[in-house]
Amino acid sequence: MHIFVTGAAGFIGSNLVDELLRRGDSVLGFDNLSTGRREFLDNALKSANFRFVEADLKNTETLTASMQGADAVFHMAANADVRFGLEHPRKDLEENTIVTFNVLEAMRANGVKVIAFASTGSVYGEAQVIPTPEDAPFPIQTSLYGASKLACEGLIAAYAEGFGIRSYIFRFVSILGERYTHGHVFDFVQKLSADPTKLHILGNGLQRKSYLYIGDCVSAILTAMEHARDKVNIFNLGTKEYCQVKDSAQWIAERLGVSPQFNYSGGDRGWVGDNPFIFLDTQRIRLLGWSAQRNIRQGVEQTVDWLRANEWVFSERSGR
Repeated sequence: MHIFVTGAAGFIGSNLVDELLRRGDSVLGFDNLSTGRREFLDNALKSANFRFVEADLKNTETLTASMQGADAVFHMAANADVRFGLEHPRKDLEENTIVTFNVLEAMRANGVKVIAFASTGSVYGEAQVIPTPEDAPFPIQTSLYGASKLACEGLIAAYAEGFGIRSYIFRFVSILGERYTHGHVFDFVQKLSADPTKLHILGNGLQRKSYLYIGDCVSAILTAMEHARDKVNIFNLGTKEYCQVKDSAQWIAERLGVSPQFNYSGGDRGWVGDNPFIFLDTQRIRLLGWSAQRNIRQGVEQTVDWLRANEWVFSERSGR
């Protein structure tokens, strides 16, 4: 197949690109490199089956032309800056919702009938049903990021109904692993590298979170697309466990070989929109034969190892 991947130089996108190429697909990667890194495409760029277009999804002319001939679209591009969303409210609208509309319109212009979309468990807000299934009632949205992703889901479902597109919507927990450059493991490793004697943690450390290793995430996406055939297919992706933030911090410290003093900002959440308990019901994807191969602690530890071996990502991030 000829696959079009947005956010191809990002964390999830680049890992997905590598797996698509490994299984024999031809891939066109599309990324403006605002947060993605060309280095993450080093392996892909060696393949004759890969082509990269550096452009912005808001450039609809380039987007539509680049998508020509695609059999399916994997839309992984997004602004994932949940914590600081209130500092730039328009960013989630433009870089999540509007560009998703642009992608759907480019698909319609090119007759592309399949889309896989990276959504988020944040669309559930502070769910009353734990573990949270895909058909849980939606509460009030608690983050601009979650609200923008939910709007994307609505657009995709409407296009599926109106234009005969088959859609796959994946509501992720936080993803960990190689090429991870955004989130608590990144922040904690960076802080402990600068000062191994102490670590400041937002909230009270008792927040309960779930995480998924990137290899398991990619395999779940491809499993769903191989077996599910509804017009709109929605899947939670995560493990069958969760941990507290203080546990994750301890695993990171142990992996780094340090013994810091933890101090906390207090309260049951680290920032506005920080859900104090995230745990998704993943029975739907597991019924297709998929299961996570790494638990949360293994995912955290493997992420720490990768960050230690690739310390250049810290300077790259601070320079942006």
